[in-house]
Amino acid sequence: MTLPAHPLDLTGWIERIRGRDMPVFGRTVESLRTLLSDDRVSASTLAQVILKDAPMTAKVLRLANSAFFNTSRQTVSTVSRAIVVLGFNPVAQIALSVSLIDALLSGGVRGRAEAEMARSFHAAVQARWAAAKRGEGHGEEVFIAALLTRVGEMAFWCFGGDQARSLDGLLAQGRMREEDAQQVVLGFPLRHLSAGLVREWHLGALAQAVLEGQSRGRNGEQAVLLGHRLARASEQGWDAPPARQAVQALADYLELPFAAVLDAARANAAEAARIANSFGAPAPPAGAAASAGSGPAQADPAAPPVGVADPHLQLHILHDVAAMTLAQAPLDDILQMVLEGLYRGVGCERVLVARLSADRSELQGRAAIGSGAEALAASFVFSMDGEPDDLLDAAIDSAQGCWLTPSRAAQPGAERLLKVAGSRHAYLAPFGTGSRQVGVFYADGHGRALDEAGWHAFQHFVLQASLAVGLSLQGQ
Repeated sequence: MTLPAHPLDLTGWIERIRGRDMPVFGRTVESLRTLLSDDRVSASTLAQVILKDAPMTAKVLRLANSAFFNTSRQTVSTVSRAIVVLGFNPVAQIALSVSLIDALLSGGVRGRAEAEMARSFHAAVQARWAAAKRGEGHGEEVFIAALLTRVGEMAFWCFGGDQARSLDGLLAQGRMREEDAQQVVLGFPLRHLSAGLVREWHLGALAQAVLEGQSRGRNGEQAVLLGHRLARASEQGWDAPPARQAVQALADYLELPFAAVLDAARANAAEAARIANSFGAPAPPAGAAASAGSGPAQADPAAPPVGVADPHLQLHILHDVAAMTLAQAPLDDILQMVLEGLYRGVGCERVLVARLSADRSELQGRAAIGSGAEALAASFVFSMDGEPDDLLDAAIDSAQGCWLTPSRAAQPGAERLLKVAGSRHAYLAPFGTGSRQVGVFYADGHGRALDEAGWHAFQHFVLQASLAVGLSLQGQ
């Protein structure tokens, strides 16, 4: 990427990375930060944000099934279930980490960028372990703070172009301290870029405090600082003096024997290699993670390509829907899991749930997944006039679903639905109790023809939604 004729200052670099090199990450951060700051946001809203991005969904589910994040070892097949098992904030933090790494990898990671990324993962795992040993909560917050502490360095080496090559050459000579070389080439140390990006993206008070030297001995910040010190020192080998000194500092902090902390630190380095691999990122160097045994990331069996049915996944999700129903989970969260089952399990490319208004005069789109899902949900608004031939009115009145085909679409009554959804191949079915339907599920292949197996699976998921509605009404 071509740099401007005149070198950028710190403000210019922040603006460039935020606006030109990593804009998608900035938008994801804004979406997740809004959710994390609002106690009223439901799990279904977070699930929808993650499900918009199929690669993110696959990685979040892979990580949610890892022993590192999922200490209960409960199998997780859906984003909705991940939120139940791991918690709202941990899943949001995992999604944020995935988004960061994907954005950085898009810059053509190599050389020093790989080293920074691997070191950051190593530091994050060590810091999370240290915080847990101190008996503190918010382990995922410590993990992501350690991962973000060198976000400026990672971004610069990914997108720095000519200036990155100049700095690389100066560092390769080995005549200057790292920060002094940065000052010569850039006019500022890269830690200032990290601090600026953390502030700009509002990436958390913990990371900001560490970067701005405001730790004041607080435990979470000390865990992050010690994690980074240990990660860097271990690259020379665990028996080298810098690593032994870093281990001793961590042992003093935790008030544990040196030998016990050294054994744990080695195991954490191996864990960091596996976690980095799950993110698709480089693993810590061999000296730090000699026992990691990391190889290529395994494809997530719970994440088939969009538009491909997976009967095995359908069964897993139906089981989870039934469990949530019996546990009387919020109805919106159950409906979200049904949507996810239709999208990822049945293989529909656009799925939507709509609810009747309180006075039953209007059908309103509530949530959708797939290509153009937000626009579909916003436009899926229909008055319920009781027209007997209308597809939507008939579904609500008769409590019967409809498999829309081109021949059926050519008949009277489908015009309103076709105008909004635009597909002549779709499934539509109401859900609710026997005497009172409360909404409809809609699914299509975005123009692709649908099949009978998909229709039966669609109906099965809608039936589960109806059972959930029935239990929900009984509890009122």
